[in-house]
Amino acid sequence: MEYLHTMVRVSDLDESLDFYCNKLGMVEINRRESENGRFTLVFLAAPGDVERARKDRAPLLELTWNWDPETYTGGRNFGHLAYRVDDIYATCQRLMDAGITINRPPRDGRMAFIRSPDGISIELLQAGDALPEQEPWASMNNTGTW
Repeated sequence: MEYLHTMVRVSDLDESLDFYCNKLGMVEINRRESENGRFTLVFLAAPGDVERARKDRAPLLELTWNWDPETYTGGRNFGHLAYRVDDIYATCQRLMDAGITINRPPRDGRMAFIRSPDGISIELLQAGDALPEQEPWASMNNTGTW
């Protein structure tokens, strides 16, 4: 068995691509459109997986955009996506500067949570050992749910 991808449905493809690519830093690897099925699939890779993903050897995130409007609820019921980052504090600061709410700040220097525009919970984990606690993160409260 080999892990291939995780699929999440998105309600606004442009908004989701802005979030996942421009703010989170993921890279579009492939796109498929189906006129008959009335949907678009966009496959994204984490920056550290791009080379392997282009050779079909890395897990991907599949964004599914159905052309006919639907309302998706319960993003938290999905669970969450998880990505390892080189510097949890720098990543969270970059996301905050881009207007993303840090729902669970990295108070412990190891873990944070954010949400996509469609309410999908995304866990960010520090690569290696936790970083030493530092402000403003150490005393920052949770915002919303994650």
